[in-house]
Amino acid sequence: MKKIITIILVLAVMATAVAGLVACKKDTTTDTSVSFAPVAKENIKFGLITLHDENSTYDKNFIDAAKAAVAGLGLNANQLIVKSGVAESDECYQAAADLVDQGCNIIFADSFGHEQYILKAAKEFPNVRFAHATGTTAHTELQGNFYNAFASIYEGRYLAGIAAGMKLNAMNEGKADNEKNYKMGYVGAYTYAEVISGLTSFYLGAKSVCPQVTMDVQFTGSWYDVTKENEAAKNLINNKHCALISQHADSMGAPNACKEAGVPNVTYNVSTKTECPASYLIGSKINWVPYYTYLINCTINGVTAVGFDWCGGIAEGAVQLTEINDAVAAPGTAAAIEAAKAAFAAGTLKVFDVTKFTVNGQALTTKLADVDSDEAFAPDTQVITTANGITFFNESGYRSAPYFDVTIDGITFLNTAF
Repeated sequence: MKKIITIILVLAVMATAVAGLVACKKDTTTDTSVSFAPVAKENIKFGLITLHDENSTYDKNFIDAAKAAVAGLGLNANQLIVKSGVAESDECYQAAADLVDQGCNIIFADSFGHEQYILKAAKEFPNVRFAHATGTTAHTELQGNFYNAFASIYEGRYLAGIAAGMKLNAMNEGKADNEKNYKMGYVGAYTYAEVISGLTSFYLGAKSVCPQVTMDVQFTGSWYDVTKENEAAKNLINNKHCALISQHADSMGAPNACKEAGVPNVTYNVSTKTECPASYLIGSKINWVPYYTYLINCTINGVTAVGFDWCGGIAEGAVQLTEINDAVAAPGTAAAIEAAKAAFAAGTLKVFDVTKFTVNGQALTTKLADVDSDEAFAPDTQVITTANGITFFNESGYRSAPYFDVTIDGITFLNTAF
């Protein structure tokens, strides 16, 4: 077994010398061999690399946040350079190198497969800060100008699941037992921990208010494929008889299938209320503005101790819900979500509370997760934790990127896609 991860993630507030920062859960490890001089605000240049363009709800979320962060700090629009449609290949390294040539002192990439190429660039250009979403290696590489960041989006998924569960209850109210349908469907991209963590937290949120709920999941094998996502949603609705659909997929394929069938839909990264007014229910999203703002402020102030692994949550504004569609939502949905938010803040509610689910009929009492990723993806860290009298799978407690990869009872995978 590899060494147990020694980086401790704690709630921290950066020094007052770094104006405008939010409290964040981050590691305290830094590379003292690397130092950065302050950069004048007018000399900041932020480079953003995205896998797809703004037609992808996932990538659009990053792009919109970058524009908002730059504007919020009073920077000019030309201090942001976006490179979209960058493949998870050496094309990413080339894009990063080009952004360096254009004067960028901060470069951020948004897709899991970009990581090795961003790390390569970070090693070549030590005076530029490189950050990466959903990555896993910064806390083990300890390259002083290379950082990972994510958010506890599973909490947002759980809250959206509450809205879904309440909608299922309302849809079944007054029906005969043989007419009731508590099955949800979920369109997933890949059978990766990031997707499994999200779909499971969504299911557990629904189950917290609708104990009868079950969920079928169909994977597309792509982060963005309009046709496959649309077909998967139609299969879940028409052949698997799912009464409500959610997704971790980045096009309008699933929402449009729900719109056509008149089936409630819970989205990710975007509200489709305008496009789908009779089917859109609610959504969850990661808000990247706090992290972008944090990183830019660190650069302006010459802060070295940025932290290799940042994970923001609801309190930091990094996890958000999109608007509730009152025309679709069950009565009391907003109040139920606010109550759960308060419980999260108080530490009395944990998404992956092991007393709230089973695996093959048994309680999950121990779990080694792949936190310090290596080529074999060997499990290395015990992630079942007890705090405030609750025993739970401690997602994002040891690394910002998700590592929850357990298939729990009540959820059926119709296929896999790695």
